Amino acid sequence: MAKKLRVFAAVAMVVSLAATTACSSSRDEDSSSSGSGSSSNLIGIAMPTKSLERWNNDGAHLEDLLKKAGYTTTLQYADNKVDQQITQIQNMINQNPKVLVVASIDGTALGPALEKAAQQKIKVIAYDRLINSTANVDYYATFDNYQVGKLQGEYVVKQLGLDAGKGPFNLEPFAGSSDDNNAKFFFSGAWDVLKPYVDSGKLVIPSGKKLASDADWKNVSIDGWSSQKAQSEMDNRINSFYTGGKKVDVVLSPNDSLALGIEQSLESKGYKVGADWPVITGQDADLANTKNILAGKQSMTVWKDTRTLGDQVAKMVDQIVKGTTVETNDTSSYNNGVKVVPSYLLAPVVVTKDDVKTKLVDSGFYTADKLGL
Repeated sequence: MAKKLRVFAAVAMVVSLAATTACSSSRDEDSSSSGSGSSSNLIGIAMPTKSLERWNNDGAHLEDLLKKAGYTTTLQYADNKVDQQITQIQNMINQNPKVLVVASIDGTALGPALEKAAQQKIKVIAYDRLINSTANVDYYATFDNYQVGKLQGEYVVKQLGLDAGKGPFNLEPFAGSSDDNNAKFFFSGAWDVLKPYVDSGKLVIPSGKKLASDADWKNVSIDGWSSQKAQSEMDNRINSFYTGGKKVDVVLSPNDSLALGIEQSLESKGYKVGADWPVITGQDADLANTKNILAGKQSMTVWKDTRTLGDQVAKMVDQIVKGTTVETNDTSSYNNGVKVVPSYLLAPVVVTKDDVKTKLVDSGFYTADKLGL
């Protein structure tokens, strides 16, 4: 698993990359306009949506690194609409960029567009989400997504004392969007840890969701990573399966967006922090969720410092443009159905109430004032 640090990445990028004039780019959800100027150093960046905090941060950081390094950029957000992202990518290809960086909405839908990119010798980096069913993706950069889920599962085991024989506890599992390739890795990592306790009866699923193995993750998936859909699903489970004083003890939530909806549901159903509030996992260290961690409404989040991901992708872009060896550290894990995509994996980190300051504030990810500390 990657241990690469970002200590000098941003500075090194500015010093070492080819220096040409950068220009502005569009960030409108529904716009496909690009930065002006010569395409000789143009880099296209396709992000899925502005509706999730992390994608705003990812897009802005990567664009900033590349522009400071002298690249022209076009940054596009697609409002979580697959057709819109395809159109944006096609428009970028028409600008003849050196590299396309794509965080896909649907990892199986981009094959035809990327065929044209390959014909024009445009290299493609899949950003955080693997692009599937095409040979025309050259590299993949992400966090160790299986490890994300594993950390969530291990946290649940420790908090409940499952490894010490405690239980049974009532578990409600959730998984991410069914069209997101990462979602299955998150769930697999967690379920490989938790399933033995389900099998032994120490974890019970009152809602009866069928999860014989991690391959059944779509049975508990929430499309679009929607907070509202997660809240509605949690409402339904509590209303239907938690009568007569039965309580939820733990919720496996793969990310903070789902956790936010789950927490709102629990609050609306009368659960109280410090009394009967369940253990709840998350991922991304979103601002609202970090505040909820401090307030006791969320137990943990798995933090993927996306600044380090942007640093790594910017480095890979420069290596591609300069024709040098592109750095990867995994050439076996990510098969997209057509090829194993050379990948660079970064390490995720668990954040709890006890270390919000040391991990998120001291690193500069948030200011203390922003978190009310």
